[in-house]
Amino acid sequence: MAIKCERIYTKPADLDGYRVLVDRLWPRGISKVNAQLASWEKEMGPTTELRKWFNHEPTKFPEFKQKYLTELAANDALPDFLTLVADQLATQDVIFLYGAKDEEHNQAIILKDFVLTRLAGQVPAARLQD
Repeated sequence: MAIKCERIYTKPADLDGYRVLVDRLWPRGISKVNAQLASWEKEMGPTTELRKWFNHEPTKFPEFKQKYLTELAANDALPDFLTLVADQLATQDVIFLYGAKDEEHNQAIILKDFVLTRLAGQVPAARLQD
């Protein structure tokens, strides 16, 4: 099983996996029914201050990444989130959904790499494939 990232505004590429929104804010114009989410883990999104500072400016992405990784490491919700992802990976893909327009410079990409690194010692490698 794999962790994937998908923009919530695009037509779902994969409805078979565990779909989890990893934004702190609910995406505008998306109904909860149409989102087809299994979970909304808003605590895993960057803080409002960091999100506003980043403002989705690609030139700020390297610094945003470092600041967000620091936030993640100190996040009290992280252990439960890692357990949730590991448990779901046992039977299905996990799909991190995000609202950002930029598919290369967003927190879901960072979160995916962070989670894969953290789970590497806990989950058999065959379950962490991309």
